[in-house]
Amino acid sequence: MSILQTTKKAVEQVTGIARPGRREVADLLRPRKPNEFRFSDDGLVPNHPFWPLVVYRGAVTLPEDFDPAAVIEALFEANGWGDSWRNGIYGYVHYHSRIHEVLGVARGTAKVRFGGSKGRTLSLKAGDVAVLPAGTGHQRLSASDDFLVVGAYPPSGTYDLCTTAADHAKAVVTIPRVGRPRKDPVYGSNGPLLAAWKRD
Repeated sequence: MSILQTTKKAVEQVTGIARPGRREVADLLRPRKPNEFRFSDDGLVPNHPFWPLVVYRGAVTLPEDFDPAAVIEALFEANGWGDSWRNGIYGYVHYHSRIHEVLGVARGTAKVRFGGSKGRTLSLKAGDVAVLPAGTGHQRLSASDDFLVVGAYPPSGTYDLCTTAADHAKAVVTIPRVGRPRKDPVYGSNGPLLAAWKRD
């Protein structure tokens, strides 16, 4: 996270300036159907064996009254997804084998390849949210100069960063063990994510 974004986040959390309250966050949500994408193992990136990448297009309204990153952070926090950060998306393929991740676009646009070499490139813009089950490969291919993402994680799981073929063997064992989150990071307890990520 850049020094500017770190400072802004700290000031917003302490003062509440440019940060919406819970009721205001709820008013900024738009109901959206989930776009689901399933990817197979490409030998480097396992992807999730059962659960799809879920993308909500234009799910969050980002008014000028608030810092857009603060809006997305507040939304994720309200639904129990924390340890948030502000930055871009790495320009190399990577995945997390022991935790799920949500990415909310606060500013700008980007082309992101999900799923590794057998995956799909999606164009993301401000207000879009992508929810990645453990194992889902992701890589920024290009982005506007102002591109900013908020990332967060459910309360259970352990962050790791997998990038090499050597990570693959362990990852295929740990990925299916990562439990389903209790809440959708965007729509909460009754969100579409919970239906898309059915318990086995």
